Amino acid sequence: MNFEAEVVSWLPQLRRYARALTGDHAWADDLVQDTAERALARWSAFRPNSNLRAWLLTILRHLYIDQLRVRREVAVDDESAPWRNLEAPRGEVDGLILRDVQRALYSLSVEQREVVLLVCVEELSYQEASIALGVPVGTVMSRLSRAREQMRQMLTEGPNQQNPQENTHKSPSLKVVRNSS
Repeated sequence: MNFEAEVVSWLPQLRRYARALTGDHAWADDLVQDTAERALARWSAFRPNSNLRAWLLTILRHLYIDQLRVRREVAVDDESAPWRNLEAPRGEVDGLILRDVQRALYSLSVEQREVVLLVCVEELSYQEASIALGVPVGTVMSRLSRAREQMRQMLTEGPNQQNPQENTHKSPSLKVVRNSS
């Protein structure tokens, strides 16, 4: 299979990742197109026998970050966030759960959301995700752990319970340990 055909074969996964990152179909499709154009124009930068999927996801992520900077956005968290306008199919519990999961996903920081999408949705290994994100493997694991815990809390306690000032009755998540020696 030639390089162009391999890039084309990864387009559906790139589109899924871009849509999950942006929450906007048009923006995601533009990101995927820009990613494919950049990859094909810079095919000589790709190292043979390395992970093409991770390389493409890295390009897409860098384009996304550049576009966020231009838009001066850090995360989707305002009243016009895409997940706020999604409607679950009537009478379907699964649709309601999906909407809640999407809401929890978009409430994460961009860094945590990227890790969740790469590891849990795109099924990259921690090592592959660390390469795509340009961070150490331990950072990937830490971000994923915090993201999973935050989503778990959002899905079990609801979004109003996330504000620490409002939730004073909850015990602290860290325990102070004193050295007895």
